[in-house]
Amino acid sequence: MSGAGAAEQRTAIDVFAASLMILLTFSWGLNQVAIKLSTAGYSPIFLTIVRSSIAAVLVYGWCRYRAIPLFARDGTLGAGLLAGAMFGGEFALIFLGLDLTTAARATLMINTMPFWVLLGGHFLLGERMTRLKLVGVVLAFLGVALVLSDELSLPDPAALRGDLMCLAAGVLWAGTILVVKGSRLVAAPAEKTLLYQLVVSAVVTLPLLPLGGPVLREVSALATGALLFQAVYVVAFTYVLFFWLMRVYPASGLSSFAFLTPAFGVLGGGLILGEPLSLRIFLALGLIAAGLLLVNTPARRRVPPG
Repeated sequence: MSGAGAAEQRTAIDVFAASLMILLTFSWGLNQVAIKLSTAGYSPIFLTIVRSSIAAVLVYGWCRYRAIPLFARDGTLGAGLLAGAMFGGEFALIFLGLDLTTAARATLMINTMPFWVLLGGHFLLGERMTRLKLVGVVLAFLGVALVLSDELSLPDPAALRGDLMCLAAGVLWAGTILVVKGSRLVAAPAEKTLLYQLVVSAVVTLPLLPLGGPVLREVSALATGALLFQAVYVVAFTYVLFFWLMRVYPASGLSSFAFLTPAFGVLGGGLILGEPLSLRIFLALGLIAAGLLLVNTPARRRVPPG
């Protein structure tokens, strides 16, 4: 992978990019499964801190290797601190929520993020929402309603609290993106933005450590491996790989793969964790996936006559 500015720009998604996006969305879908496995061995807040810390060290090493400028005074500090605090809150809610609910249900709640971004962009950033995208938002929230009303895949009544935590995490994820889009971070290297989020989130979640209960639970090789999978592979590797793809390929083409992440997450929860998957969960997945496709459909430009 070459640095920013040296990469050859492509005008369409080719087989190579499509294959990488399938790999990435598969990895992101399994992330909730990995979180669920790791919380069996460690407390949720401890995992949030350690995950961000390990990933921050690795991403920093990548930036040093690629000579990516990190400490230039570019006016991003305030927005970076805010984005990092929201990122920390997001993952604290995800880890705490997954202590209560299933990976499949959590995946659907967290992946409402694009719809919150669309709504926030419309009202806060002046980004006009088309009717097609509005239909996508409606479909997605019908899917959320189906998840919340589905008792067959509910492990116990407390899971609804976990669902709502993961839904709130999706809102914070969207808030982080809106902060980036509405500030000078939008012009900063993506790795620098990621480092803001990782470093600040590790610091701001440290005082919350007692909320997660005992730091060590039933520590095992599986729980530790799931933690390292998240920190080393998902955050430090797949995020950087995605940033490279964004520099080379059209963003609209890459975003069309977004519906695969919740699909892989739901299937992973069922196949790997043995979670109950009811008809309503699959209907909800279909609605949210359809909504993602509509939201990520590029608007057609009208060609003037003559």
